Amino acid sequence: MHRDSEIHPFRIDIPQADIDDLRERLARTRWPAQLPGGDWVRGVPVAYLQRLAAHWLHQYDWRRCETHLNSRPQFTTRIDGQTIHFVHLRSPEPDAQPLLLLHGWPGSFAEFDRVADALSDPRRHGGDPSQAFHLVIPSIPGHGFSTPLADAGWNHGRCARAFAALMQRLGYTRYGVQGGDVGAFIAVELGRADSEHVSGVHCNALVTFPSGDPAELEGLTASEQQRLERLQNFRDRMMGFAHIQGTRPQTLSYGLHDSPVGQLAWIVEKFKEWTDPAAALPEDAVGLDALLDNVSLYWFTGTSGPSANLYYEAFNDPSAWAPKPRGTVPMAVAVSLTQDVAVRRLAERDHHIVRWTELARGGHFLATETPMALAGDLREFFGSLS
Repeated sequence: MHRDSEIHPFRIDIPQADIDDLRERLARTRWPAQLPGGDWVRGVPVAYLQRLAAHWLHQYDWRRCETHLNSRPQFTTRIDGQTIHFVHLRSPEPDAQPLLLLHGWPGSFAEFDRVADALSDPRRHGGDPSQAFHLVIPSIPGHGFSTPLADAGWNHGRCARAFAALMQRLGYTRYGVQGGDVGAFIAVELGRADSEHVSGVHCNALVTFPSGDPAELEGLTASEQQRLERLQNFRDRMMGFAHIQGTRPQTLSYGLHDSPVGQLAWIVEKFKEWTDPAAALPEDAVGLDALLDNVSLYWFTGTSGPSANLYYEAFNDPSAWAPKPRGTVPMAVAVSLTQDVAVRRLAERDHHIVRWTELARGGHFLATETPMALAGDLREFFGSLS
């Protein structure tokens, strides 16, 4: 693996011309007619998206977001020819554990913002200083500021190897990993690829797949059966985005890269479908500013296509679907009872599960929806390994 080992400080500085361009495009949106049944069944309702776009145009302040994100120490480095952007938030506690936090799609490094301070400086937040973490929060290649994609082949395994190299470059010889969604796939691969140095893997939004053997599904609880039904419903009615991103990411990118409302609709639909259903609207689950911060990161970095490309790499990676040896690194799983599909016995078939937490609140985006619940589970899990 070729490396340019230099680490460079990084600050976000979106040109004002790009912000002005966004506003002009929002103001000139060509709105479609509402299809019959405007209740999210056929997609994002026009009236809802018009309200959200109007807020993005008239009230939302990107500079506020930019200033806040720049309060976190950010860096870039090149690994395997690819620019890797990351936040490196060191704890004031000298004995803190290193912890790598991996976002998914359609998330970003910013989704860990609400949990970062509590994890890195628990003393300041009324917690136990012995449970502190040094945090490394990268942007997955093709997402955020880890662009442009250097070449093809950036699948989950290659991302995992790059992040192992990143942790080594930062001087961390023993570290934990947390990931959700795509980040969970990468975290699992990282545990396999760097088991000598990974102390434990913590996942949320983990996906477990039945093998086809009816015996492994006998005696499931009602909750587990509901999760399997949820997985089947996802396959039948909610996977359109994945098939498009997994087969034609370039074609998709023309619409999303050119139309901010198109990018907004593509992402906000997932926040509607994947957050805790107790929230009537996506912004009720994560907050309006956080929702638009995330969409704005995709827009200003132009990463609709590069981020979708990770699905293409996964869909076309034979090793992703090939049988693998059972993982040996201790693993914890946080399960949203409202949204997740993971079944413990299926997870234990593939991984060394030592902790299983079922959460009644929160959905797919735990770090943003229920940050303190996630922080507590991370402290308990990694504390048990030390």
